[in-house]
Amino acid sequence: MDCFVPDIYAQSIFTINYKRLKKSGIKCLLFDLDNTLVPIKTKVPSVKEKELLEGLKEMGFKVIIMSNSGKKRLEPFKEGLNVDTAYSSFKPLKKKYKKIMNIYKFKDTEIAAIGDQLMTDVFGANRMGFTSILINPISKEDFIGTKINRFIEKRIMKRLDKKGLFTKGDYHD
Repeated sequence: MDCFVPDIYAQSIFTINYKRLKKSGIKCLLFDLDNTLVPIKTKVPSVKEKELLEGLKEMGFKVIIMSNSGKKRLEPFKEGLNVDTAYSSFKPLKKKYKKIMNIYKFKDTEIAAIGDQLMTDVFGANRMGFTSILINPISKEDFIGTKINRFIEKRIMKRLDKKGLFTKGDYHD
């Protein structure tokens, strides 16, 4: 069950302590797209997301959007935010994570993965030894596959809460 426990739990991408991440040696931030950066029906990034990601790049982070969505879904965000993307990632499988490490020459201890799901984002990051950061989903609307994951996720969260490992709403960094 520990594999589903996030290292950091924040309300949103805007409440994460990025300065602390930088101080701890994190050089690369892998952002999930849907319900992490934007709601699932949003087609282009807002000024707020642009400003955040620009600030993170100015701090020296390599910012990559890593999503299970396809190339067509990620392309407007790649261009609009001027970041690299990893599409069709099949999180929590390791293949795309390893590819990113090889391309950009980052160690596992230098990467933080940020997302809204335990089953894909947190589990995938933890399997790789990355810093895992869970945030609350931006919207209640989800893709059908995500709805199935959320059902399972609720059960996992109940077990983690009973064991004192994770409590929803108990934010920590």
